[in-house]
Amino acid sequence: MSEASSLLRLQEVDLQLMRLRSTLAAMPQQEKLRAIALAKKKLAGQMKQIVGQRKDAETELADNAADHDKIVGITEEVHAEVNERAQSFRQVRDLETQLTALAKRQEKLEFVRTELEQNYERLMKAERNARDLEERLNAEEKAQTESYEQSSADLRAQVRTLETEREALVAQLSDEVLASYDDAVKRFGGLAVESLTSNVPSTCRVKLQPAIFQKLTRGPRITECPYCHRILVVMEIGA
Repeated sequence: MSEASSLLRLQEVDLQLMRLRSTLAAMPQQEKLRAIALAKKKLAGQMKQIVGQRKDAETELADNAADHDKIVGITEEVHAEVNERAQSFRQVRDLETQLTALAKRQEKLEFVRTELEQNYERLMKAERNARDLEERLNAEEKAQTESYEQSSADLRAQVRTLETEREALVAQLSDEVLASYDDAVKRFGGLAVESLTSNVPSTCRVKLQPAIFQKLTRGPRITECPYCHRILVVMEIGA
């Protein structure tokens, strides 16, 4: 196959691949998979926040328990001091005042602990719900992926066949022609190459002036359309 013919076939292959990939992307399973991916991304952010808050709540509970144990220990020491030896009236009054203050601190810690435990349970429930949702999303993702693979098997097989052919076609093109083709594909949305079998290019359909037409037929087979500036493959006129 000549380089000119390979170039024309390359465009045909690329256009077929474009259509097949568009069809694959538009399949309902793909739309659902994209929605699942977005939901998982959002859930991951929420999960990170929930886990962080849950860990903070655990730390606060641990600190509260440590403070409570400390107060209980001090209270026991004060009671022991009262019981160990006789105290003056002033000393007894001071110890009672100390015990009252300790009792209030203990009561406050216990009250705060109740709030901390409620908050911790709320966060644990939120984390469980988030993990349950994650499992459901993973299961749905797996089901949609399997459905997509079954429904798209023929189309994906066509894509693989065309990709293999494309590699062979690219190998037949010079670096210069391939670079021009890649650039034209970007500029013209895939319709990068047109052919000339008469005095009207196949894509832009602008009738060539006789002098230009004669010049093109005597020049290289791969050139540029003077009007639309796509790559122009000049066929054997009249063949």
